[in-house]
Amino acid sequence: MRHLFLLIFLCSAFAKAQIGGRSTYQFLNLVSGTKQAALGGRVLTGVDYDPTSGIFNPATINPKMDNQLQVNYVNYLGDVNYGTASYAYTWDRHVQTFHAGVTYLNYGTFDGFDEQGNSTGEFGGNEVAVSMGYAYNIPWSDFYVGANLKLISSKLDIYTSFGGAVDLGVLYYNEDKAIRAALVVRNLGTQFTPYNEIYEDLPLEISAGFSNTMKNLPLRLHVTLENLQQWDLAFTNEANAQTDLDGNVIEDKPSFFNNALRHTVFGLEIFPEQVFEVRLGYSFRRAEELRIDNTRAFSGVSAGFSLKMNKLRFSYTHARYTLASHTSLFGVNINLQ
Repeated sequence: MRHLFLLIFLCSAFAKAQIGGRSTYQFLNLVSGTKQAALGGRVLTGVDYDPTSGIFNPATINPKMDNQLQVNYVNYLGDVNYGTASYAYTWDRHVQTFHAGVTYLNYGTFDGFDEQGNSTGEFGGNEVAVSMGYAYNIPWSDFYVGANLKLISSKLDIYTSFGGAVDLGVLYYNEDKAIRAALVVRNLGTQFTPYNEIYEDLPLEISAGFSNTMKNLPLRLHVTLENLQQWDLAFTNEANAQTDLDGNVIEDKPSFFNNALRHTVFGLEIFPEQVFEVRLGYSFRRAEELRIDNTRAFSGVSAGFSLKMNKLRFSYTHARYTLASHTSLFGVNINLQ
């Protein structure tokens, strides 16, 4: 346990900025399912029937996921589509639970041109990650540790790349207590073969999550601190610059507090783990990065629900980005027991 926290600390201390297109395989940090998307896009403490949570935090892999299959489809921006599938199986109470997950993304087709502007025909791209995970309860404690081993394949036009990564997670969970807490390091790995001779970094992400279930109300609150490997997430947005009466341009300069909020994601579950669930979420970073002054676009807001019918549970999430862009996520959980 001590060594794991030392590893997490060192990664946080020496990691370079890994967001904003500075690394490859960015699809690894897309939301893994409808529940996560509805709760703001980052939830690390989902200890329930949904095996999708094991894709993002392997420490949440637990016996409640036994023989549960979850499939999610995302109608993403433009013609981009992606989906995830996950399954968990409990071997026995000693060996505990194994997990398998797949994330697939298809970019659609594009018109290709050479440097002279001549058409070279259509081309496409797709990426896939396959993971195997396992979580272990530290004896005589409420702490769980988990790991995912991921193999990654990416094809962009004629260029292909293969890589591998590991996710590490720590979870505090006690069924008799209302509080859960988690710490996760994701995408520790490398490219085995680059696209074109130059090896690129993977999108390392360090996050911490907390959740609290109300005792007398059917509510569960989630708070996630994302991208802890990089403090400065804010940037100057020229579109939000203002001009005073004298014609002077006042640049958009995010404050210390604004930058701190960009690490924060809120989520709320109503009737958690019941037949009918309602989920709400808000991502400050997404809201700030896509904000347009004097326009109410509700960027950063997400909402969804799930409905159980016998051995099937259907779920839907709507996530807002701007007035012109939003996403719909569909999921189905199948109880194979």
